[in-house]
Amino acid sequence: MKQREIYSCAQMMELIQEVGFLPLLDSGIRGYSAEEMVADECRYVMLPDGGWDWPLWKWKGPIITEGNCVYGKFFAGKAGFISRQWWPDFCNYRRSLHPAPAENSIEDTILLTLQEQGAFITRELRAACGFTGPKMRSKFDGYVTRLQMACRVVTEDFVYPTDKHGREYGWGWALLTTPEQLHGREACQCERTPEESFDRLFAHFKDLLPTATEQQIMKLLK
Repeated sequence: MKQREIYSCAQMMELIQEVGFLPLLDSGIRGYSAEEMVADECRYVMLPDGGWDWPLWKWKGPIITEGNCVYGKFFAGKAGFISRQWWPDFCNYRRSLHPAPAENSIEDTILLTLQEQGAFITRELRAACGFTGPKMRSKFDGYVTRLQMACRVVTEDFVYPTDKHGREYGWGWALLTTPEQLHGREACQCERTPEESFDRLFAHFKDLLPTATEQQIMKLLK
């Protein structure tokens, strides 16, 4: 994949549309992540006062809301961006690997809650689904990650707490929803079979990442 230096949120949006798929952090394939594409001054840095600055991290929200792409934990349980152009094929193939959750299962409860009540940050969704007991957080997060890998839950935006001066701070909370609610049911439909979508996806990744092994590509696709 051709290396470049990204200096702005707008440039990152353009890159996502160009490549179609872009993991946020380390993908296991050298050079293939948003983190590795940005210029040095846009990477994570610790400040003398103990704070931090990370332009790439702050771009996530605007990219999701304005960048014509879908964001979630799609790549081996790690977060990344997919352009709206490629989303129908990716969704088509991935959902064929992960059928709809069984009725009354925990995953089904999560989806019904989102469909009926709209978007939630993770902790609110966890409470709405009744996961309020001790040691429930990591277990619930696992269910949500599996639903994202199945292309049934996506991130709509990021929500940040504010200090007494109204300034945002912290890492932010993912605002979760379903792709149908965010982009419409048509955006998740594909005229091809899952097998045809896979062939198209695999050929695209081979062209995009000519030095990657088949195993590395399959790790991203599955």
